[in-house]
Amino acid sequence: MTPADLSLTVLHAVRRAVGEGALRQGTRVPERVKIERPRPGGSGDWATNAALQLAREAGMEPLGVAQVLRPRIAEADGVESVEITGPGFLNITLADRGGRALVRDVLAGRERYGHGDALRGRAYRLVHPGDVRATVMAEAVRALLRAQGAAVLDDDCPHDDRPQRRPAAHDAHPRSAAHPRHDDPRAAHPPAYAAETVTLRPLPVTYDVTALGPDAARWALLRPAAHDRALGPDGLLVQSEANPLFTVRYAHTRARALLRNAAQLDIAPAYEEDVDAPRLLTALGDHPAVLEAAARHRAPDRIARQLEATADAFLGFQHTVLPLGDEKPSAAHRSRLALAEAAGTVLAGGLALLGISAPDYL
Repeated sequence: MTPADLSLTVLHAVRRAVGEGALRQGTRVPERVKIERPRPGGSGDWATNAALQLAREAGMEPLGVAQVLRPRIAEADGVESVEITGPGFLNITLADRGGRALVRDVLAGRERYGHGDALRGRAYRLVHPGDVRATVMAEAVRALLRAQGAAVLDDDCPHDDRPQRRPAAHDAHPRSAAHPRHDDPRAAHPPAYAAETVTLRPLPVTYDVTALGPDAARWALLRPAAHDRALGPDGLLVQSEANPLFTVRYAHTRARALLRNAAQLDIAPAYEEDVDAPRLLTALGDHPAVLEAAARHRAPDRIARQLEATADAFLGFQHTVLPLGDEKPSAAHRSRLALAEAAGTVLAGGLALLGISAPDYL
């Protein structure tokens, strides 16, 4: 169960509680509820402050709302238990504590794993000054918003700020498949409802990024938050673990190499038993929530940091995937291989949203 699925489960519980009279009739059901990892000292897999969010509307204390929602959430498919903590937080433990459902979801969604409809029904018009960094960030934000179901109008540069021509360095960041073209149906047929104007003004880059090439240039411009300076050129082309971009792309190539090597050994990926890789499973499980948050906050840097965490966790796990020496292939190897394939898939999908290539070989 993804965070988006769990959010819908909580909203369904709220609607039931209102319909059954357990919460005051007329209580307005929010458009969404926040699902996040439990805070330090918390329990379960996920937590929500829905009860605190509804308390005033329902005319009850948050703890009372939590007690109403708890049994209705607990009986949902995929939920093992729900605990109330603090003033009314609901801490949710999922029934599938292993990675079987997670790996299945990743491999079913492929590079679109984590895409959703959290922003469906909303439309945005992006405006920015037109410099290189702002242009690259607008492309990434556009991809993130569309990945969450939003409509994004392509008139993304205001007339008073519109440059006479696109910056020459625009050639350093060609539009990838992750960025819909101007003939995308959603762009050609804008929605009838009003679009929210979003202004992007990241700190401009102070050097010519074209010498870095398209992938390193994008990473330099998108990895820092918009209010921080773009990364300097030193080290961005170095092929070592000191370069986070290299580490992320190298992790993807390692996942692809494991699949090739496994095929030579006649081993096919299949998640048949639980794999002891908590850091990697957590990183993959967090991916949908990070994508949604990055879209809502117009913050591509969140994707970059998540990719770094995923790559680091995978590189610490990869050595256990294939048989060593005379070891015979087993269900454990097939399961680890499926998890490796899922990790590579998530890395490729995240890089695509940033407009960065994910090669099979480096």
